[in-house]
Amino acid sequence: MSGQVIVDSLVKQYGALRALDGLTVSINGGEWIALMGPSGSGKTTLINILGGLDAPTSGYVLVDGVEVSRLSEAELDRYRAEKVGFVFQQFHLVPYLTALENVMLAQYFHSVTDERQAAEALCRVGLGDRLAHLPAQLSGGEQQRVAIARALINEPKLILADEPTGNLDEANEEIIMRIFRQLHRAGHAILMVTHDPAIARQADRRIELAHGRLAQDTATSTDDEVRFDHLLEQIWICGEEGTSTRVDLIRARGESDPARTLGRLVDLRLVEMRSSEVQLTDRGSRRARDVVRRHRLAERLFRDTFSIEDPEAHNQACKFEHIISPELDQRICTFLGHPKTCPHGNPIPPGDCCPNGKNP
Repeated sequence: MSGQVIVDSLVKQYGALRALDGLTVSINGGEWIALMGPSGSGKTTLINILGGLDAPTSGYVLVDGVEVSRLSEAELDRYRAEKVGFVFQQFHLVPYLTALENVMLAQYFHSVTDERQAAEALCRVGLGDRLAHLPAQLSGGEQQRVAIARALINEPKLILADEPTGNLDEANEEIIMRIFRQLHRAGHAILMVTHDPAIARQADRRIELAHGRLAQDTATSTDDEVRFDHLLEQIWICGEEGTSTRVDLIRARGESDPARTLGRLVDLRLVEMRSSEVQLTDRGSRRARDVVRRHRLAERLFRDTFSIEDPEAHNQACKFEHIISPELDQRICTFLGHPKTCPHGNPIPPGDCCPNGKNP
């Protein structure tokens, strides 16, 4: 096994409970991993062991050639300062320190403080005008950006993020995810715990844990994700048209077993079953809306810009809706003049770039 991070036969036991049970997995340099699984599956335990915050019961962990479990307390302090950057759901900022001082605190543990470098790190996450603000004077999204700047200040090769958008609204979530996409392009390895499949799809791979074991390790551009999008899109359109979303009527394009896929959507908290009807959750509604928006923008682009007629425009839009990034989505929308409908007259849900903003 090779990689920047190597986890081999890892066991973590708390009394009779095995939080990790013989886990083996690797992460390559510069790779973005979405770590998923139900509560209690071992995600946070793995993050803590990789970060040197907890020790394994058995097995071993190599991070950039360092066997973490063999380090002394002093060596662990140096390891955490040099090798990894932490971003948590709870921001863990010192309330009486300014944004600049919170970032410099991470430098202090590295034995070197550089105010100019700390200010540059905050500018990098868009907080150049918030250097002197205390955490209480910052929004949740701004506090998370301070936490990211703090994680980056010592230029770690591995970033460990545990539900970094869990406490944020949708607008701030997108700002934070844009920063992570930039970090990924800059070559940082990222291990991100998330329950949100829309966030997981932005990663290179998805690792799912169950009962402390590896349940699935796949590239995120799987057929399952496409089927999820198709079913969510169909449920959204039924809502627009006021038609029934009965389970026996829901069938997405190419779907041979809609009941199985609907079951997965329930597990992912994207839909709810109410009697015989399927309803989108808030999370599912956001994802469905974004899929519908991308599809209809793509149809408009193919028809208006490239003069491609149906059914080819529709077929191409079905492919395009799964690969348009949020940034490209907004560029296309702006290029097209923020159209309100697709070529068939169906409404295009507005985005952040639109004059009226995104739907709630």
